[in-house]
Amino acid sequence: MVGVDVASMTHFARAFDFRGIELGKIIRISNDVQGFRLFKLWVNELKGKYNRDTVMVGMEPTGHYWFNFAQFLKDSGIRIVLVNPFHVKRSKELDDNNPTKNDRKDPKTIAMLVKDGRYQVPYVPEGLYSELRTAMETRWHIVQGLNAIGNRVKRWLSIYFPEFSKVFSAWEGKGALIVLKEFPTPEKVLQKGVDGIAARWRKDKLRPLGLKRAMRLVEAAKNSVGVREGLRAAETSLRMLLAEYEMKKQQLEEIMVLVEELIYQIPGIKEVLKIKGIGLVTAAGFMAEVGDLSRFDHPKQIQKLAGLNIRENSSGKHKGKTTISKRGRRRLRALLFQGIMPVVAKNPEFRRLHQYYTTRAQNPLKKKQSLILLCCKLIRIIFALMKKQVAYDPQKMMNDIQRPVAA
Repeated sequence: MVGVDVASMTHFARAFDFRGIELGKIIRISNDVQGFRLFKLWVNELKGKYNRDTVMVGMEPTGHYWFNFAQFLKDSGIRIVLVNPFHVKRSKELDDNNPTKNDRKDPKTIAMLVKDGRYQVPYVPEGLYSELRTAMETRWHIVQGLNAIGNRVKRWLSIYFPEFSKVFSAWEGKGALIVLKEFPTPEKVLQKGVDGIAARWRKDKLRPLGLKRAMRLVEAAKNSVGVREGLRAAETSLRMLLAEYEMKKQQLEEIMVLVEELIYQIPGIKEVLKIKGIGLVTAAGFMAEVGDLSRFDHPKQIQKLAGLNIRENSSGKHKGKTTISKRGRRRLRALLFQGIMPVVAKNPEFRRLHQYYTTRAQNPLKKKQSLILLCCKLIRIIFALMKKQVAYDPQKMMNDIQRPVAA
């Protein structure tokens, strides 16, 4: 067992046998091909010297720094396992009763956890699933950027034109964007006038926007309490924000074209998308996070991967409340919870099941508890559709509402 303390520039490794006896000395390797080759040579020398035929390398999933090293080990035919950083933190005091953290101590702690079997075998997606995960990761960052821009635009409006939101419900609309780009301040709105604003909208054929909306905008500008100082710099800042917004929107469209191209190559995904309420983003995000479903034997494994498995706090006669563990892939858990809400809203089977769970006579659930339960139900349905290559059957879904009547 080899424990590796992964860092951005330099890794440290120590080797032990199954009894916990150290083999050789600690080695320092750089995070490049020379360092990786040195590590492989060191491992082979230890195998020959101590007559060992297999090696298992354990490490913490420290950010993204372990990706390259893990790829090299995989290509070299060396088994890789991951240990929980929380376990490393808690168990490092077992040897010396000291919470000290250093480059010599951590590799040993990691190796001892591997020796005791306290590790997980990492799943590194390959081929189509690797492409899809990278694409959805990119989409997630773009959406985060769009949300940040939206918050900054709202802040700008609350400072310089707070009445704007009374005229337009959303600043992203076509008519609202024209105003923000060409006459964003109350002063410029008044200069443009009602006829000028209406004419500008007609130029882009925005028929729902007319004289009445233009009059409301001018009236809001007349009575605006927005800040009047520093407007030139403020307009420049807003113009840059809107340019960044348009760039992000274009990037989002581009990445979604790639996501759509990738997702339809996965067998069974068309049946999943036929479930009313399931959209492209939910389906693609699920497959990106879960990966190849053939590696799972039961949907409860995916439930645990999402951190939706039940955690109980009980001791003796005390029986505490049960909650979800919230371990595993948090993005998968968030995606399922966000995705189940439109499903409940649009899908009659899920809506009736949600109503049943929240209103049943015995053990009625709170709305959030019911949604979590439906997330698990959705996992089981997707698992069955893609594993068995069958179509979605609403009647089977409704069977969960049926309960035998007590005699």
